[in-house]
Amino acid sequence: MLREDVRNVAIIAHVDHGKTTLVDGLLKTSGLFRDNEEVKERVMDSDTIEKERGITILAKNTAVSYKDMKINIIDTPGHADFGGEVERVLNMAESVVLVVDSHEGPMPQTKFVLKKAIELGLPAIICINKVDRPDERIDEVEDEILDLFISLDADESYLESPIVYASAKNGWASLEKGVVKEDMTDLLDTIIEYTPAFEAEEDTGFKVLVSTTDYNEYLGTIAIGKVECGIIKKNAQAVITNYNEPDRLVKAKVVTIYEFDGLSRVEVEEAKFGSIVALSGMEDINVGDTIGTEGDHEPIEFTKISEPTLAMTFSVNDSPFAGRDGKYVTSRHLRDRLLKEAETDVSLRVEPTDTTEAFKVSGRGELHLSVLIENLRREGYEFQVSKPEVMFKSDENGKKLEPIEIATVDVDEVYTGSIIDKLGRRKGEMIDMHPSSSGYTRLVFRIPARGLIGYRTEFMTDTKGTGILNTEFEGYDRYKGDLDKRQLGSLIATEKGIATAYGLNAAQSRGQLFIEPGEEIYEGLIVGSNAKGLDIDVNICRKKKMTNTRASGNDDAIVLTPAKKMSVEEMMEFVEEDELIEVTPHNLRIRKKILDATKRYKSKK
Repeated sequence: MLREDVRNVAIIAHVDHGKTTLVDGLLKTSGLFRDNEEVKERVMDSDTIEKERGITILAKNTAVSYKDMKINIIDTPGHADFGGEVERVLNMAESVVLVVDSHEGPMPQTKFVLKKAIELGLPAIICINKVDRPDERIDEVEDEILDLFISLDADESYLESPIVYASAKNGWASLEKGVVKEDMTDLLDTIIEYTPAFEAEEDTGFKVLVSTTDYNEYLGTIAIGKVECGIIKKNAQAVITNYNEPDRLVKAKVVTIYEFDGLSRVEVEEAKFGSIVALSGMEDINVGDTIGTEGDHEPIEFTKISEPTLAMTFSVNDSPFAGRDGKYVTSRHLRDRLLKEAETDVSLRVEPTDTTEAFKVSGRGELHLSVLIENLRREGYEFQVSKPEVMFKSDENGKKLEPIEIATVDVDEVYTGSIIDKLGRRKGEMIDMHPSSSGYTRLVFRIPARGLIGYRTEFMTDTKGTGILNTEFEGYDRYKGDLDKRQLGSLIATEKGIATAYGLNAAQSRGQLFIEPGEEIYEGLIVGSNAKGLDIDVNICRKKKMTNTRASGNDDAIVLTPAKKMSVEEMMEFVEEDELIEVTPHNLRIRKKILDATKRYKSKK
């Protein structure tokens, strides 16, 4: 039986190609907002970090009513680190809108998300966005998209996919190239026409595959997924199973059912097959579970999520300043919070270590783990993290394998020599070089994932902030050999106290400082970096001795270079194996694992 009154569509694209802004336009065109209502940009990015960074981290659901039809829209992340979110939510869609920038064209993540959609057999609607850019190259981008379909061995039907031209920022979409419209009507019409109606049995038991979960302090865990068959009713008795866990069989009750309407959830008495629903009342529920009736509880197959490639150790804060800032400081607090995160984030792994004070946390990349760290510190957690390390494997002959990334670099022609040299030193192999008419050159490298750790900041410096670096996980390959160590050394505080301008002035000749006058420090804290690659002990708490005589020039004003304040990602790139990042709600610090200088010296020997 066909569900003609509902269409389920996912918006997929590379990062910053305009997915979330496109959803804003669809919501406005559908009449969700009043004409005089002030609407914030990227209304779907509700998370604080999403708003700050201008990226989508979590997949979101919304729904619009258009021409007596309900269109469920799934907004997905574009960053490779959050690819796990994309992989699982595509299960809820019957088609995808592939958004591509009119200048940049298909990028690494475009290929990744499109490949997942093709594997699921989802029809694609191509939306070329930002067509009003002065440097647009629409005709070339259209050819590149067709080449991408061919390279992914897509069915011939994909080559006939409809193309819509849009300016999401200005809220319009058109089926005709070069024609500006007033709204997104053409895109909504195309979605209705090319998205197949969901087909399933109505007179059978219900089944819901849980694609994502949410948490509400009043309702508890909320399971979100599509009703695959039957009709689910309020207070229905259910059974929870899992395709990858044959022994899982948990009895449950569906207490409340919500459907999406605009930006809110509306409680309903029942939901038919094809509807995307949020269900509460089941505490023991995880992503990938199937909620079904007791009579038919055969689980639905769940997409296997790509394995994590980067790991860090999260441990209890044991610095001299431990417990000052945080609300949650014990290993029990940290363990419970990490396990809770792993329940909703299927790309994350949390494993115990040989001590109860530390946990190994594995994710898809630096951004994935840095967002977790930032979320924890904002919630009041206090902890320490180690240098990120890639996860190695062994083949059947016992040879070491490591994760390999495809790095796509877009830079001004003048910087290509520097980039090729730097990535070559990091064991990168250039596999493609494609100059463009606009003065930019696209370089493509195969490079070990560990070669990219600590490189992004250096890359932005080398390209004067104009370069674009994107990565895509390719797979595991043989170990490429040892890499050069970090070029910078550390300036290490020798005593506990308050940093003085006098002490900092003496230390700044040794390198770049991270500390300002008046900040409280402790022995073993890293207070700066040294360009010569050496670890140097400095006393920045020194005070000027008072004397009876004053020579001219003695009291000249001290001029300090502004201290460098690093973000979590920059610290993750800076730290070495013998260092830790101390994370508290109000402070980020880098310290040596062994704080005492004498013990540190002995351990090196």
